[in-house]
Parts: sequence; C-alpha cells; structure tokens
Amino acid sequence: MAANEKPKDDRAEPGDDRRPAREFRMTELAEEAGITVRTLRFYRERKLIPPPRREGRIAWYNEHHLARLRTIGALLERGHTLGGIAELLAAFESGRDVGELLGLRPPLLPPWSEETPVRLSPEQLADHFSEDITPENLSASLDIGYLAVDGDEFVHISRRLLDASTELVHKGIPLAAVLEAGRKVRAHADALADVFTTLIRTHVLSDILERATATNPPTAQEVEQIARTIEALRPLSKGVVEAELSMAMDRRVQAELEQWLKEQSRDENADSN
Repeated sequence: MAANEKPKDDRAEPGDDRRPAREFRMTELAEEAGITVRTLRFYRERKLIPPPRREGRIAWYNEHHLARLRTIGALLERGHTLGGIAELLAAFESGRDVGELLGLRPPLLPPWSEETPVRLSPEQLADHFSEDITPENLSASLDIGYLAVDGDEFVHISRRLLDASTELVHKGIPLAAVLEAGRKVRAHADALADVFTTLIRTHVLSDILERATATNPPTAQEVEQIARTIEALRPLSKGVVEAELSMAMDRRVQAELEQWLKEQSRDENADSN
C-alpha cells in the first residue's frame, strides 16, 4: 500500500467530503519525520506518540503521528528535554475541549467582545514564551480558558491577550505571574460585567424579560430589540471601564511615586545623620 492510500475499511462515508487521511508504515513515517526507525520506536515506548492503528500484524500511522513527531523535534531544538516534552504533551491531551471555548452553538445575541482567536502549533507557542512553556503554565492557561486544544494545535482565545502576554514575558515578567494577574483581572472583569448586565436588565430590558417564560419566550422582534439595545450600550460600557481604569492607574502610579520619594528622602536623611 502506498503512503498516501487509505485502507478500504477506513474510507470516508458516502457524502463525507473530507480528504482521506494519509497512513504510513513505520519506515515511511520515520522517513517523513526525518528520524530513524529506532528513534520512532523509542518515542512510541516512551508514549510520546499515540499507538498506531493495527491491521493484522501491520501498524499504520497517520498524519496526527507525523505532526506529533515534528512537534517533538521542534521542542527538542528549543531546548526542551524528552521528560519535559512528555509532561507537556500529557497536559496538551488533557485540554481537548475547544468547542466550549469557541462556542459552537449559535449565540442568541451577537457576541459582545471583538476578540479574534489564534491557532498555534506547540512549537509556535514555544516561540512566544520560550522556557516559560512548562506543564504548570500550560495547565494554568487551559484552566483560565486562555488556551484550548483542537487536534494538533492550540487555540488562544484572544489575539490581543496573546500579544500582551508575550510582550510582558519579553519584558522580564514570568509567565506564571502574567497568568496569575490574568486570573485576577478575569475575576474583576466578571464583576464589572455583572454591574452592567444588572443595570441593563433592571432599567432597560425589565419589561421584555418579565414577560418571557419557558412557555412564552421572547419574540423575534423582542430579541432584535435586545440585541440593538446591547449593541448601543457596548461603547458606553467600554468607555466607562477605560476611563475608570485610566484614572485608577493615574492614582496608583502617583501614590507609588510619592511613597518611593518619601523612602528616598528618609534614606538620605539617615545617611546624613
């Protein structure tokens, strides 16, 4: 069987327009990945790649195995050990729940946020955060919801958050500290969202929501009215949060500066005495 052929019992069902997956024998997979058969066996024994599909005495590997081998090679080039890679891949496998993150069900209302998810290979993620890519940080990112796993890729929930996190790490802040700060910001953001949704529900949409029940859901016109109202309030809420955060930062930075100047003055006075 050629490397790009698929066994008859695994062909796509009628009406399935997906391309047949490539499958490889062990020697073919090793050649595609640029490694020796001995290395491939070693990786399999260390459970760095999932078991092959067996057809009698023949083991068949697929493109998922090839992608995994390329990821292992890329992480080794970046200085990760095989033990560390095994832990990373274990955390990677435990995070396979991209559907909830991306919201596969159509929302009742247009999304409030304007964030763009970013797809990353494991090696691309390592390029962003270098040695800070550890099993602990990866698990924390999955737990917060910054990352999910889809096939052989990560999905980061937001391009802006990814760029900000990357820049903070490059400025010397450990990724663990960035993630902990992100967890705290998320809690404060949830509290702010609660303030605004309560305001809207109580004073703008109360009549519609009071009429709505399980047997009498909002009409299409009422849902459209809710969507228009929320869309109109989007820039107002963002403006309030940005203004308050900016002023809070001004107050906090000024207080920190004044405290530092007082400490410097005390030190100078102590030295002069």
